[in-house]
Amino acid sequence: MQGVLEVPLKNLEFNRSITRRGVDMAEIACLPISSGWYGTLVEENRRLIKVQCYSKKGTVNFYMKPIEGLTVLVDMDRKEVISISDNGLNIPMAKGIDTDYRYSVQKLNGELRLFNPISLEQPEGPSFKIDGNLVKWANWEFHLKPDPRAGIIISQAKVRDPETSELRNVIYKGFTSELFVPYMDPTDGWYFKTYMDAGEYGFGLQAMPLDPLNDCPRNAHYMDGVFASADGTPYVQSNMICVFESYAGDIAWRHSECPITDLKVTEVRPKVTLVVRMAAAVANYDYIVDWEFQTDGLIRAKVGLSGILMVKGTTYDNMNQVPNQEYLYGTLLSENIIGVIHDHYITYYLDMDIDGSDNSFVKVNIKKQETSEGESPRKSYLKAVRNVAKTEKDAQIKLSLYDPSEFHVINPSKKTRLGNPAGYKLVPGATAASLLDHEDPPQKRAAFTNNQIWVTPYNKSEQWAGGLLVYQSQGDDTLEVWSNRDRPIENKDIVLWYTIGFHHIPCQEDYPIMPTVSSSFDLKPVNFFERNPILRVPPNFKEDLPVCKARDST
Repeated sequence: MQGVLEVPLKNLEFNRSITRRGVDMAEIACLPISSGWYGTLVEENRRLIKVQCYSKKGTVNFYMKPIEGLTVLVDMDRKEVISISDNGLNIPMAKGIDTDYRYSVQKLNGELRLFNPISLEQPEGPSFKIDGNLVKWANWEFHLKPDPRAGIIISQAKVRDPETSELRNVIYKGFTSELFVPYMDPTDGWYFKTYMDAGEYGFGLQAMPLDPLNDCPRNAHYMDGVFASADGTPYVQSNMICVFESYAGDIAWRHSECPITDLKVTEVRPKVTLVVRMAAAVANYDYIVDWEFQTDGLIRAKVGLSGILMVKGTTYDNMNQVPNQEYLYGTLLSENIIGVIHDHYITYYLDMDIDGSDNSFVKVNIKKQETSEGESPRKSYLKAVRNVAKTEKDAQIKLSLYDPSEFHVINPSKKTRLGNPAGYKLVPGATAASLLDHEDPPQKRAAFTNNQIWVTPYNKSEQWAGGLLVYQSQGDDTLEVWSNRDRPIENKDIVLWYTIGFHHIPCQEDYPIMPTVSSSFDLKPVNFFERNPILRVPPNFKEDLPVCKARDST
C-alpha cells in the first residue's frame, strides 16, 4: 500500500491537478484507501486501491486540509494509474485554522492545566507476573499474543476458584475479528470509504508504540510485536501492548448496616483490575483496545475512539450559506471543512470454554406476566424464560430495549452444588446497529454487523468475521454466510460473536482532534462460583500504604 503512493506522483495529469489548485507538490501527503467491491468491469482480475491527498502546509494535521474531489485509481500489481477523478477544482483549500494539536504548539497559547499531576503509586511494585507470553495476576492466568491482524489475542484465560483453588477455563481464545467503518456520503470521492480495518489494513500492523505515563501508567509492562514485512523480513513493533493494574477509587463490594439494626458494620473492598491495552492508529483514527480482568471473574472488553476525523472540503465557511443541510452529509466543523457522518463496528471473536469445550447458548428472556383476577394486589410482574439455542439461527440476536434478555454461555454438564449450570453471561454496553440496506455492496461484505450477537460451532477456518481474504471481497465468506448454514450448537464447542457499534455525527468539539468516546461489553460469571468469589479479599489498611504529603497550597 505504501508503494502505490509513488504511482500518482509520476503521472502528469495528477501533477497538473495538484498545481492547478495552487498546492506545492513537495507539501502533499497521500493516503492509500481500500476501494471495496462494486461489481464493475474494471475491478475484475485486478488488485485496486484509491489514492487521495492532502496539504501539509502549515500544520502536521494534514487531514484538515484535503485536496477535495481528486481521486486516483491505481493497479497495485502493475503500479499504474487506471483513472483519475477530478471534480473539486472549485473547492478551496481549507485554511487549517488552529489545527495543530501538539502540546509544544498549544502551550504557546497558554497552558490549560485542569488538574494536578496524578499517578497510581504501588509501593511494593505491581502484582502481576509475565513469563514470556503467560500473564499471571491475582486469581487470573492467560496467554497474551500480539497479532498483525487482530492486534491483541487473549487465549486460555482461566480464573482460580477460591473454594477449590482450581484454575477453571473461561475463554479459549478472544480477539477483535473485524472492524467496519462506512462513511455516509454517496458522492464520487466518498462512496467507497467503507473500511474493513483488520482484514484490509491489519489492526495489529497499525498499532503504534504506547507512550509511558500517558497511554499507560507507571509500573506498566510493555510487550513488543514481532511481525513479517511484505518481503518476509521480520521487524519489531515496539511497545505495542502494555499491561498494568488500574485503581480509580472504585469499589469491588460494600455494605454499611443501617442504624435501625443497631449493628455498627461497614465493610468495603477496593476494586483493582488488570488491563491489557493496545492503541492502533489506522491513518486518521486511533482505536484504544482494552481487555480488563476483575477479581470477581468479570472480563470487560472496551474500545475507545480518538484521533482525527476524516473530513471533506467544501465551498461553505458558515452554515448560513448552506441551502440544504441534508446534502452536507455531515457537520460544518470549520471554514471549508465538513465532518462526514460515519459508523464504527468492532466485531469480537470469543471462543468460550466454560469449564471445558462443550457449551450451550441460552437466551434468558425477561417477560411480563399478568396476574389472574384475585391472585395478588399486583397486576403484573416479570419472569425469566430460558431458551437453549439448538442451531445457529436461534442465536442470531438483534438487541432491543423492549425485548430485554440475558445471554448465557453455560456448561450443561458442570453444575453448582445447588444444581445450576456453570456459566458466563454477555452483558452488552452501549452499541449501534447498521441501518444500511443489506444489498448495499459494503453491507454485503460486512454482513457480520447485521446482528449484534451470533453463535457458531467452532471451525478453525471461521475466525475472521469478514472472511479470510477481505480485500475486494464480495461478501461470500462472512460470519452471516457461515451462520445461515444453521448448524447445531447445543452442547458443542461454540464461538460467541459480539459487535460494539457507534453512530458518529461529528460536532465542533471533535475538531481538530476528538476527545475519546468509548463503549464496552462484559463477560460476567453467572452461577460459575458457589458464592461471591472475593469475600476473603482484604480491605486497604493505612499501614500498607505510604502517606504522600501534598504540596503546600498558597
